[in-house]
Amino acid sequence: MKKLYPLITLVILITVAFKANAQSSDDGISQLFKGSPGDVNKLVGAYSNPLFKGFGNSLNGGWTNTAKTQKFLRFAIRVSATASIVPNADKTYDLNTLGLANVKASGSSIAPTFGGDKNLSTGIVVSDPAAPNDPTRKYNTTLPKGVSQYIPAPQVQLTLGLVKNTDVTVRFIPTTKITDDVGSVGMFGFGFKHNIAQDFGTAKHIIPFDLAIAIGYTRLSYNKPLSVTPDAGNGGTSGSQDYSNQRLEGHFSGWNTQIILSKKLLFFTPFVSVGYLTSSTDVGLKGNFPFVTGVNNLGKPVYTTYADPISISGSSASVSGARADVGFQMSLFFLKIYGSYSFAEYKSANVGIGLGF
Repeated sequence: MKKLYPLITLVILITVAFKANAQSSDDGISQLFKGSPGDVNKLVGAYSNPLFKGFGNSLNGGWTNTAKTQKFLRFAIRVSATASIVPNADKTYDLNTLGLANVKASGSSIAPTFGGDKNLSTGIVVSDPAAPNDPTRKYNTTLPKGVSQYIPAPQVQLTLGLVKNTDVTVRFIPTTKITDDVGSVGMFGFGFKHNIAQDFGTAKHIIPFDLAIAIGYTRLSYNKPLSVTPDAGNGGTSGSQDYSNQRLEGHFSGWNTQIILSKKLLFFTPFVSVGYLTSSTDVGLKGNFPFVTGVNNLGKPVYTTYADPISISGSSASVSGARADVGFQMSLFFLKIYGSYSFAEYKSANVGIGLGF
């Protein structure tokens, strides 16, 4: 049991690393509440798009690093982390293409996404809908900067060997509260792998490699407290001013299919694979949130509170397409060390350790 302690510790560190990364965007979310609910929904969607796509892509990583299956009733415990890399095309968005009603760029209309430049600041002007041409009823502010171009996700899984060169994998993290500020996370998934190179009768003795097909599904739930409040010295707030129930609720799921080819060379097993992945995201802001819905003649923002205002899902927050992986598994007695790199719309890298019995 003592051998499992390093794995459990690594799970916690991986999970906290992702949550700390997400937490650093809290100020960014607050800075996006500068307009009507319709405008803010578009801004949040554009800013967070690579975060959700990258996280969904990362969830699909780390399933296996070899085509060889576990022997009957043998099992392996594996902990790893996958980090997706936000491509250049998703590091910025153009305000002028969002169809905003009362928010305009004060200079360049190009703004960073979550995965964009940490030093790029984009100024905006929020107009009062009742007097859009009155220069005294405009509110100047800035949009959030980028946070990180690397979007990580954790994996912890148990693989058990079944009959006829097939094994089954279960991924599981019970819903766990990290801290009040960071939030809680829970994960479940399952997968199957079958070594088809062993199905060719006597030919299996001369085929110099293992060849397998695999499929996996992962679903992760995330709940994080938020704190979005009106700016100090504002022009007034209507509606509820109880913001204690604010939170972000997210569900991320993904399917991954692969054809894997590997060859064991003593303790080192390189592999390559091709496959297809899909991921979907359903994220919403729950609770009471203040929106800038007007500007007084002193240039101060006027707020209105709305309940459960934002929902992001569908194709804009999803990723799908072909993928190719290359990597290795290193076996040192019971200890396994893993590493791989994935080529897809969002490229990613995976590293991990495990115990095999």
